[in-house]
Amino acid sequence: MNNNKINEEVQTQTILTLDDDFSLIKRFNDGDESAFRTLISRHKEKVRNLIYLTLGNTDSIDDISQEVFISVYRKLNSFRFESQFTTWLYRITVNKCRDHLRKIKIRSIFSPFTTESENLISPEQVPEDYDIKLIVRQAIATLPEKLRIPLILKDFDGLSYQEISETMGVELGTIKSRIFRAREALKKILTPYKKELL
Repeated sequence: MNNNKINEEVQTQTILTLDDDFSLIKRFNDGDESAFRTLISRHKEKVRNLIYLTLGNTDSIDDISQEVFISVYRKLNSFRFESQFTTWLYRITVNKCRDHLRKIKIRSIFSPFTTESENLISPEQVPEDYDIKLIVRQAIATLPEKLRIPLILKDFDGLSYQEISETMGVELGTIKSRIFRAREALKKILTPYKKELL
């Protein structure tokens, strides 16, 4: 590969890095489909991680991610540029996760013998080579949805309390309270696993 080609690629990458979400959205709304592909590649892992942590299983990640970005594609022309794109994107993702959980609850009415996908392993049964991240993820999955989602958005995705409040449509004080309660509950759940977590 010659130097000119390398320089062109570096310049292209620099432009993409400097190109913020708002300008990508404006470009897409003006008919540039490639801007949407850039938005997806920039944010798809964040969306996948949020789904993974919220639902506690891997089976539905691809399907729900696809639903999220289809919804984004359809609604992007109504984005108001009043908040960060990630806040808006996470709101859509959280709603898709909630829809999925509702469907599971409805299905469980008709199949009462279905068990939860991953039960938290007891401290006595933890083998030496056990994935500690899995223990933490399973512990988070045991939290009620209203505590679990704000905790994930704060501690894993790094959103501010204000952004979480906007994402979930819940008052700021309530979000702070739920995150505090989620952390306390998680601490209590993980206390028996202190040895494994160290």
